[in-house]
Amino acid sequence: MVRRLPPLNALRAFEAAARLGSFTAAADELNVTPAAISHQVKSLEEYLNVELFVRLPRGLYLTDDGKAYLPDLTAGFDSLAHATDSLHGSRLDGLLAISVPPSFAQCWLMSRLPDFCKRYPQIDLRLESNAENSHFIKDQIDVGIRHGLGRYPGLRSRLIMTEEIYPVASPALLAGAHPLRTWNDLRYHTLLHDYVANDRERWLTWEPWLDLNGIHTVDVSRGLQFNNSAMMVDAALAGMGVMLGRTALVGQHVRDGRLVALFDSRRTADFSYYAVCPEATADKPRIRVFVDWLVQTAQSNG
Repeated sequence: MVRRLPPLNALRAFEAAARLGSFTAAADELNVTPAAISHQVKSLEEYLNVELFVRLPRGLYLTDDGKAYLPDLTAGFDSLAHATDSLHGSRLDGLLAISVPPSFAQCWLMSRLPDFCKRYPQIDLRLESNAENSHFIKDQIDVGIRHGLGRYPGLRSRLIMTEEIYPVASPALLAGAHPLRTWNDLRYHTLLHDYVANDRERWLTWEPWLDLNGIHTVDVSRGLQFNNSAMMVDAALAGMGVMLGRTALVGQHVRDGRLVALFDSRRTADFSYYAVCPEATADKPRIRVFVDWLVQTAQSNG
């Protein structure tokens, strides 16, 4: 039987634009221009003699024909990706490229990574530490570790760990002239600030904590400011001040006694850590074992 198929590039352009909801996002994923995506989609509509999108000033909307066409196309491209992967069977050997936030890499991942390397010596790792989210295709990244709400259109995401936020300090500060026994004692100490803390993570800033506890004697405009959480952890370890710590970054230090959790106060963080990757490659053996290892390691020792 002769298969009657539209041009493959046009199908890829439509599937990506429909799945991601925009020509621009599809262009980023396929590493072409939005104009090229628009042209390919238009050519597909002419080939099929149907309208797949309603184009409005505020965005794209799938027609009923577009909605009906998309699921089978996505499944087809996933099958093609899986068929290609299956050429290597269940082999794990090869390169695995990982993008990871700098603070998570320094404070959590690097101390645990020798365990993964020991378990899977046939996997060669390439780590890219970047505060910005890497582009999977352009930067040739297999797995990204992201700190957020877990909503990543077009990607498969898996929760690695949730977090709590709580004030911490070096034990040395508890033995000085003004031990940290109550929130009011903060007036005698230097506050450490993450000045790029996202507004949605309000508990990473001092104001809501002090307001909640009725403290008006602490000047939150003073202190040391950091744009890198790992640097702030180092400052707290050195006894330079009091910080609002996150589980992934300070948990091990608290368990080992290098930092002390203060005032018996904790809040659940809005953001969590997720492992994300393109849906088409999520079941590759190397990716699957690494993500499984991340989750199991976080569950076993935080």
